[in-house]
Amino acid sequence: MAPQHEIRASYDATTITVYQAYSSAIADAAVRAGRFVPPFSFNRMTWIKPSFLWLMHRSNWGRKPGQERILAVRITREGWEEALSQAVLTTSASVADAPVHVQWDPERSVRGAALNHYSIQVGIGRGLIRTFVDSWIVELTDLTPSVRKWSALVQSGRPARLPPERVYPLPSALASRLFRH
Repeated sequence: MAPQHEIRASYDATTITVYQAYSSAIADAAVRAGRFVPPFSFNRMTWIKPSFLWLMHRSNWGRKPGQERILAVRITREGWEEALSQAVLTTSASVADAPVHVQWDPERSVRGAALNHYSIQVGIGRGLIRTFVDSWIVELTDLTPSVRKWSALVQSGRPARLPPERVYPLPSALASRLFRH
């Protein structure tokens, strides 16, 4: 049986892909610049999600207002693990002062049904957003055209080739911080 909490993601030896949904204004500017620039806000927390299907559930496959564009954000594993090393669970009393928030939500099936294991969402606070944008991001890709195709396939009951995900090998010190409840 799979653990209740595990990080599933697309990753390679040096990077991990996380997903975010934005308005066209934010996505267009970011894709053009190859990094986040205004109108992206550097003054509020930004949430990154390594689970593609969780973001599809959250954004309704890019159909929710303000979440019409789906970006794949490839970041360094070093940056990802740095964020996690500063994270506090949103259920913790000290969450308000934390630079990074971690929340576990039910993972989703391709049709959006809640599964019996949890997916991580990571909130990068104002104090780390510039580091996230300037140092951790390796590549931004607009997945919106692919998401539209995949959504149509899923709705018609046909298989879609979604981004592959596997269990991320989290160092044990980080795992003990993130998996306790």
